[in-house]
Amino acid sequence: MPKTLIFIPMYNCEKQIPRVLSKIDGEVLKYVDEIIVVNNRSTDGSEQAVLDFKAANPEVPVKLLRNRENYNLGGSHKVAFNYAVKNGFDYVIVLHGDDQGDIHDLIPYLKDGTAYKYDSFLGSRFEKGSKLVNYSGFRIFGNHVFNTFMTLMLGRRITDLGSGLNMYRTEYLKSGFYKYFINTLTFNVYLLIYGVYSKSNFKFFPLTWREEDQVSNAKFMKQSMEIFKIVFRYKFNKKKTFAEIPNEYSEREYLSDEIE
Repeated sequence: MPKTLIFIPMYNCEKQIPRVLSKIDGEVLKYVDEIIVVNNRSTDGSEQAVLDFKAANPEVPVKLLRNRENYNLGGSHKVAFNYAVKNGFDYVIVLHGDDQGDIHDLIPYLKDGTAYKYDSFLGSRFEKGSKLVNYSGFRIFGNHVFNTFMTLMLGRRITDLGSGLNMYRTEYLKSGFYKYFINTLTFNVYLLIYGVYSKSNFKFFPLTWREEDQVSNAKFMKQSMEIFKIVFRYKFNKKKTFAEIPNEYSEREYLSDEIE
């Protein structure tokens, strides 16, 4: 069985993080060796909620890491990807701490081996078979427009620009290509486009996606403009977009501490 890590990025998820962790049950642990929750300097009781879960569930192999600075979502990914490479994991599963996605949506593909065939196995809110709960019609329409635009611009079928449940082969990450990417919420867009650029083997799978008590950090218009800029930059200058030239992101140290 491949050695697999679950990485949960967490920022102000005090209400949601216990639900996320409680879903990592015996069925999930058949396929997972370790869970790391990376706390990106939360200002609420998120950290204590994780510690309370750990105390009540010692059989669940979860570690709590605290970033030394707020590295944003992309920076937390870098902390986790570096951890996965350093500690010899074969795969890393990204599961957001806000309880919008459900880890059990991935289990059938771990069970039949499908998920292990790809460099990136990406959860999609808009793949055939996906289910959306309390998701606004406006956002559904906007995402479909963006997915169609991305498909046309990239020449690969795209059904989601970045959800909260994805799985990556660690061998694919070992070169450290991601360290040059911006640390904002568009980090996932760069990951996706790089997958196209590098001709990597990736596939989307359907999700059940809920919006209940979560607070999205995404600002629709701002995110939309940033994505347009990224895609056009890539379309007209692929090599420059992914040139591994030292920048403010690659030169930064992404350090975290384990919290008992």
